[in-house]
Amino acid sequence: MSFDEEWSQVRSQTAAMRLNSVPAEGGGGGGGASDYKVTSADLKAIGNEAQELFHWFERDAFHAGAQTGTAAKSLDGDGFLTGSAMWTMWDTWRDQAEALLSACAHIHNHLEDTVISHTNHEEVLVTNFSMSEIDKHFT
Repeated sequence: MSFDEEWSQVRSQTAAMRLNSVPAEGGGGGGGASDYKVTSADLKAIGNEAQELFHWFERDAFHAGAQTGTAAKSLDGDGFLTGSAMWTMWDTWRDQAEALLSACAHIHNHLEDTVISHTNHEEVLVTNFSMSEIDKHFT
């Protein structure tokens, strides 16, 4: 089976798949109750993992840069085409590494903001509920 045939088969099998595999009531859109649940602690843990990956990768991703530059310059000076290939490889690696670092920072920051926002929203709900209970006694 060719890649295109296999890819087409996989796409057709997953076309009707839903994240929340609960059947819709009445055959329409939407669905029943979801069993998918994420807590603030889950989000915070994922954000912390992204931050840890960021720091680890930031420390280790670029340590060979100076040596790569020295080697590429030496090879270029000696007339080898490998020198320019090393520059190209290094530029590609640096661009990809910076994109990964940016993605990790974005994930961490987004999840941290989500946890804070959720906490603030919960506080508002609790406060509003408390105020409605108090108001019942004065009306």
